[in-house]
Amino acid sequence: MAYFVWADDMVIDNGTIDQDHRKLVDQVNALHTATIDGRGNEIVGQLLERVIADTEEHLRHEEHEMALAQFPDLERHKHTHVLFVAQLHELQRKHREGSMTVASQLSTTLRDWLSLHIRRNDRELRVFLQKKNRATAPAVVRALK
Repeated sequence: MAYFVWADDMVIDNGTIDQDHRKLVDQVNALHTATIDGRGNEIVGQLLERVIADTEEHLRHEEHEMALAQFPDLERHKHTHVLFVAQLHELQRKHREGSMTVASQLSTTLRDWLSLHIRRNDRELRVFLQKKNRATAPAVVRALK
């Protein structure tokens, strides 16, 4: 069984944001599987580099989409992103210094952050986009008549 399972309540846009989130979930599960197999410390450095790069790219994309949609809480949301990336870099520093617990810390950090951030903060984006789409849909229908 997977360590972290994607759930319907995590869907944000049925598009690239969800694809990025699923990729990060897959990385959490790969790390967890490797840790169970006794290979966590063996792969954590390389995986951490990928996770940081993928996370930074995803967050840039998500923030860009939020700006395009004129999401009103963008600055607060960006702040949560900055804090999370700082956590990842701190784990990378610990790994480079030889910490043997980084694999398990990374698994937990990613699982918890993804679950909470998607279900709370990113959900706000989903609700905002749904409201915005409902508000513009009648105007589009009227324009087509």
